[in-house]
Amino acid sequence: MEAGQNTSGYNEQFERLYAEYADDVLRMAYFYLADKHKAEDVCQDVFVKLYTHGATITPGREKAWLLRVTVNCCRDLWRGAWLKRVVLGAPTLELIPSEDDDIEKREEKAELMRAIQKLPTAFRETVLLHYYQGFGIAEIAQMLDLPEGTISSRLSRARKKLEILLKEEATGE
Repeated sequence: MEAGQNTSGYNEQFERLYAEYADDVLRMAYFYLADKHKAEDVCQDVFVKLYTHGATITPGREKAWLLRVTVNCCRDLWRGAWLKRVVLGAPTLELIPSEDDDIEKREEKAELMRAIQKLPTAFRETVLLHYYQGFGIAEIAQMLDLPEGTISSRLSRARKKLEILLKEEATGE
């Protein structure tokens, strides 16, 4: 924060952004890491970075900035060899909002989340940003600093891989 900046206004902006986007950041980290405690740590780290760098974020691009920082923090954790030993497939319904309590729909969501967790990291983050967070290809390309063609290709390949994974799970292979 720069000297002379209105601290009260900055704190209000920070609190507003936290209230508006903390759940999105936490869910994105949880889906990426499949570990609630690590996701909470990432969420905290992201908002510490927001507090220290928030004045440099372009107004209206706060959510994109927060999710990009979230993905980068998750990537940093994944790079640690000790985390690669964590078994994926932890319960994923805990943080997924449920529209209704239909058991069949909840199981379908669980199957889909297990399949997403099995995707390679690059595919997983692209799928989560596009389908879960609702970002377009151009926005994801900007967030991840990649060409739009790469993002389109990742989404296409991820969909094909998900189809295969879901068929395998359905047939019990």
